[in-house]
Amino acid sequence: MTQPDNDVRPSNFIRNIIDADLASGKHSEVHTRFPPEPNGYLHIGHAKSICLNFGIAQDYQGKCNLRFDDTNPEKEDVEYVESIKQDVQWLGFEWDGDIHYSSDYFDTLYQYAIELIIKGLAYVDELSPEEIREYRGTLTAPGKPSPYRDRPVEENLALFEKMRAGEFKEGSVCLRAKIDMASSFMVMRDPVLYRVKFAHHHQTGDKWCIYPMYDFTHCISDALEGITHSICTLEFQDNRRLYDWVLENITIDCQPRQYEFSRLNLEYTVMSKRKLNQLVTNNLVNGWNDPRMPTVSGMRRRGYTPASIREFCKRIGVTKQENTIEMGSLESCIRDDLNSNAPRAMAVLDPVKLVLENYPEDKTEILTVANHPSDESMGTREVPFGREIWIEAEDFREEANKKFKRLVLGKKVRLRGGYVVFAERVEKDESGKVTTIYCSVDLDTLGVDPADGVKPKGVIHWVAANTAMPAEFRLYDRLFTVENPGAAEDFESVINPESLTVQHGFVEPSLGKAAAEKAFQFERIGYFCADSEDSREDNLVFNRTVGLRDTWAKISG
Repeated sequence: MTQPDNDVRPSNFIRNIIDADLASGKHSEVHTRFPPEPNGYLHIGHAKSICLNFGIAQDYQGKCNLRFDDTNPEKEDVEYVESIKQDVQWLGFEWDGDIHYSSDYFDTLYQYAIELIIKGLAYVDELSPEEIREYRGTLTAPGKPSPYRDRPVEENLALFEKMRAGEFKEGSVCLRAKIDMASSFMVMRDPVLYRVKFAHHHQTGDKWCIYPMYDFTHCISDALEGITHSICTLEFQDNRRLYDWVLENITIDCQPRQYEFSRLNLEYTVMSKRKLNQLVTNNLVNGWNDPRMPTVSGMRRRGYTPASIREFCKRIGVTKQENTIEMGSLESCIRDDLNSNAPRAMAVLDPVKLVLENYPEDKTEILTVANHPSDESMGTREVPFGREIWIEAEDFREEANKKFKRLVLGKKVRLRGGYVVFAERVEKDESGKVTTIYCSVDLDTLGVDPADGVKPKGVIHWVAANTAMPAEFRLYDRLFTVENPGAAEDFESVINPESLTVQHGFVEPSLGKAAAEKAFQFERIGYFCADSEDSREDNLVFNRTVGLRDTWAKISG
């Protein structure tokens, strides 16, 4: 496995357990797994689990499997399988050996189900799903046994074989474990182990019409693969009792142990695959990789880097304490990364023309500009300069107080990497909007201060009009207007109508061949990358990854 971070390994309660297990001789090596269900794209919460499981295996020179929990064929698809593989590798990890699928073990799982039936620990139930829920009881009242609970072993074996042969309708029968209908843990009240589903499976085709449940499959899959530490999120804490019960009651050598940690909750987004799928299917976003989505593919398309996501997962840590992480924490990680590693470039999103009246009309000058203000190893680039340039409309005012450090009528400003200019006059349209700013340029100020000793107070960015390339800029913001949209009665009603705004402007010609998802800091604006789906040399599209500073807290506060 590869993960280029070289910092001191983090410590947490799971690593403390592993240290103790290795010291006591309980285990001689560490073997973890990442077991996603291929029913959607991975999100930032899965990234936390990926970094935990693969990171532990790497730090302890162990192994980590990638196993697809593919026991529900109606909701699964090869598209999701491929996206998950890509996400894991993009984050900087590689699984041990071949990819595993729970469906690899369907024959073995079937035999273990038969073993439980023979031992009198499983039975075929003909209650409907609604009746099973009714019989299960409540948190305060015990359940009551199914009238089919005490069928003879031979009858259960015959009925289970008929289930496999497709002789029952979906929902008419199921195989249940016989445990304890009075247990204080609902999961132990005779849980369903197998159900009938006439669905084509992306790995096994039409071989099976019965499929095992997650709780029966997961623990056996862990044991068959020799997993030493089965790490999952806290919602499976009660399920650990069923995990252990299954392994204790079948003939299997390996006995993995399950450990739970708190899942990632992030402000202004949802981490439910069901709700994310709802956003996609209802066309409220533009697919799973929409840059507003918390999916790994969406964040990649938006311009997040693997290193920034790994750093985020490291900073938030691994605990049993449920909490919600501020969006600013995630954005801080990408800012820190791109501030150091993203080359600079110039783009104008809301252009107004600036004309240098004393600069030759037919002259185009090539200026040499540093790609990074503090990293000479990034080199320089050539930027064309001419008589007419584009600047940001907000960088000019006819009148302004001393706090305004940009271009003001009758005052000077320096053009980034270029000359000092002086605003002489403006031209306006019928509505009074400034359409053109006329300036004079001090041709002796390239790289030096004006001879009169009056230094300009500010620096603004620009793009030469005659060589500028038109571009679309997609400005992304939080997808929801409230911190916890999942708690809303209708989470669709709190979608931020301004989560995406589009502007059209210009970029310097060096960006004409920007690689997809290649990050840049657009001077004084923010961090952007070329869109991986829509950007072409003849149709440039840039996504804003994040602004230069966190302004959300000020706006929302």
